[in-house]
Amino acid sequence: MSDKQITTPTVHTSAWIAQTWISFTVSIAATAIGIVYLPVNPWMKGYLGMGTLFSIGSTISLSKTIRDVEESKRVLSRLDEAKLEKLLAEHDPFNS
Repeated sequence: MSDKQITTPTVHTSAWIAQTWISFTVSIAATAIGIVYLPVNPWMKGYLGMGTLFSIGSTISLSKTIRDVEESKRVLSRLDEAKLEKLLAEHDPFNS
């Protein structure tokens, strides 16, 4: 067996997708409720809310970037494999 890995696309189940959306929604709702009932002035609540929104946005951007980098590695690996297969198919060991 070679040391290269064969990667297949991951298909998520509907239960996993539902769980991730529920988890995201509950965490955002709990944070928003906590900020609303926090005994501080409205400026501080606004600052905390804005910080929460920026944190969510940057988390989404980071996860998308990491996914895109991994997908580009897979594409480059597939291209290299295709070039190697073509080279091997064209090579005739009996014809020097």
